[in-house]
Amino acid sequence: MASGEDRRLDAATRGTLRGDYIRLSDGVTHYELTGPDGGDVVVLAGGLTIPLFYWDDLAAELHARGLRTLAYSAYGRGYSDRVVARYDEALFVRQLRELVQHLDLPASYHVVGTSMGALISMAYVRQHVGSAATLTLVGPAGLSRQPVAQKLLLRNDIAAGAIAKRFGRRFLEQHLGHNVAEPYRAAALAAMIGDASRYEGSIYALFATLQHFPLFQRAELYRQTGALGLPTQLIWGRQDNVTPISSLDQVRELLRPSQCHVIDDCGHMAPFERPLVVADQLATFYRSA
Repeated sequence: MASGEDRRLDAATRGTLRGDYIRLSDGVTHYELTGPDGGDVVVLAGGLTIPLFYWDDLAAELHARGLRTLAYSAYGRGYSDRVVARYDEALFVRQLRELVQHLDLPASYHVVGTSMGALISMAYVRQHVGSAATLTLVGPAGLSRQPVAQKLLLRNDIAAGAIAKRFGRRFLEQHLGHNVAEPYRAAALAAMIGDASRYEGSIYALFATLQHFPLFQRAELYRQTGALGLPTQLIWGRQDNVTPISSLDQVRELLRPSQCHVIDDCGHMAPFERPLVVADQLATFYRSA
């Protein structure tokens, strides 16, 4: 536990909160499968800190275009369990696979991943070739180098735990400050994630992810995903300060996307900042694919 974690997630608490819940092999997952019956399903995989309600505005736009959405909170985020586990790629890919299987989604569906969620999505479609009809990556992570200071500070559990307890919430607030270009949207994002991070184990989950999830130097994952032949779309905010657009050319070379779109006046979180624009791009891409 870290300072500021004054709430506990349990069955009684979840009874007062929005969404649906399902117990998977590693813990309870918070999800919402919504939208018009019969519409193609779009699976939404979030980034390092974001809960499923991050997707609300985009989901509403996709529903208006006849699409269904499956949004979920990764373990340690939103109202999903703060599991005592190794927060690595295998955990998050397993969570997505089990969720899709338990909900018995149609044989083919669209996958959208943003930031760290882009890495989860690529790892998932590589392991389950043929399950996804398309793949869209928004402001994807994975091509920068890990800062040396971060690597040193997080290299063992004792040091990481001490840093998380003392500085974890400050780190989270500073990280969120770089995500969104417009101040009013930044405030809404900080309130959303700040509220979810009050549940016990949230800061632990964040720092355990920084320790064990391979967020850096993932060129080979991009290359392998590009070799799948899956219709792939790339969307990036021009003012992205978290996964800078300077990586765009490298991603295009490795991933070989079918389509690529850069959104002006937009930061790292395009689905949250420009939901109408992103929804239009997704719907158009799905029709063409």
